[in-house]
Amino acid sequence: MNEQMDADQSPTVRQITGRHVLVGFVAAFGVIIAVNLLLAYNAVRTFPGLEVKNSYIASQEFDERRAAQQSLGWHVAASHHAGLLTLSITGQDGTSVEVASLDAVLGRATNVRDDMAPDFTYDGQAYTAPVALGAGNWNIRMVATAADGTEFRQRVVLIKK
Repeated sequence: MNEQMDADQSPTVRQITGRHVLVGFVAAFGVIIAVNLLLAYNAVRTFPGLEVKNSYIASQEFDERRAAQQSLGWHVAASHHAGLLTLSITGQDGTSVEVASLDAVLGRATNVRDDMAPDFTYDGQAYTAPVALGAGNWNIRMVATAADGTEFRQRVVLIKK
């Protein structure tokens, strides 16, 4: 082997120029900005919306509504077995409560895509509705009205295994 190199066979050494550094910075920050925009888009797309139109007005009435709701002494529990969603409302004495009206929305905690309004019927012990649920975390956002007109609002967490 010939260990001598001719002058025209010298290895070429590439130098980092300002253009290379600029391309590296633009590429790195471009990836960061693209990922942030994608995450922001998905967050806004899946946001279920506002809870109340005017938070100041809602805060002024909060204590009054909470006191009226707590005076009812109701306890709410939810379960799901064999395709049947059960929502039980019990009073302070532990007996079942039949409400004047019940509106409920069942959905995932993070997305409104799967939201549904089950058609609950009172069976003498609890409110039931036929609903097919997949595994995971579900929320029931319910509004029940007592016989005296008191509104009872609660978010009931249901974890389906």
